[in-house]
Amino acid sequence: MPTPLRLGVNIDHVATIRNARGGDHPDPVRAAEIVAAVGGDGITAHLREDRRHIRDDDLKRIQDATNLPLNLEMAATDEMLEIALRHKPHAACIVPEKREERTTEGGLDAAGQHNRIAPIVARLTDAGIRVSLFIEAEERQLDAALRLGAPVVEFHTGEYAHAHLDGDRDLMASELKRISDMAALAAKNGIEPHAGHGLTYENVQPIAAIPQLAELNIGHYLMGEAIFVGLENAVRKMRELMDEAR
Repeated sequence: MPTPLRLGVNIDHVATIRNARGGDHPDPVRAAEIVAAVGGDGITAHLREDRRHIRDDDLKRIQDATNLPLNLEMAATDEMLEIALRHKPHAACIVPEKREERTTEGGLDAAGQHNRIAPIVARLTDAGIRVSLFIEAEERQLDAALRLGAPVVEFHTGEYAHAHLDGDRDLMASELKRISDMAALAAKNGIEPHAGHGLTYENVQPIAAIPQLAELNIGHYLMGEAIFVGLENAVRKMRELMDEAR
């Protein structure tokens, strides 16, 4: 029996539009409420160092607005650690972050940054926050997650998504196998595997069909579709496609 597949919706880019003009509209909290109403399983929000979308005060408002678990994406910095400890989200996903990037580019080097990440994982865990590491689907990175004691990993699906856009079927197949193999290995070792980045209506189902995956986190594409069909319809359609794949 496959594990039920949860949908976490990243609402960052509602805040991106709000911040483009300043003020309070559109409000990411309203997006969180809509996601909760139409069957989303969680809310993901990335508080970046430069506050380009989600702002500090958004976090508590999102937590207060719905009963959905909040997955806080954060860099491995002292500032973000203190913010996470103050807000105590359900989960904290540690991601790589560069100020000059448009979006998260690739997975966290958990193996190379073990000594930096280890105390952050320990403090989050001690506070009752479920830690996830956003990593490439590579055995070296999965081994690092095991050593760090992270209960969850989220595999970066960006290369798979790019291969789909480029029509590169061979690369798509190899990326899909890599993610599938690492999801199976993670589950075998007691780590819950998630996946996300660049997933769309057109490419989500092969990923959703991987039986060990417990959650997909999808944001930018859903916010883009919401402009044309409304957030309710966008989330419902993604939910239906994921369910069909299982």
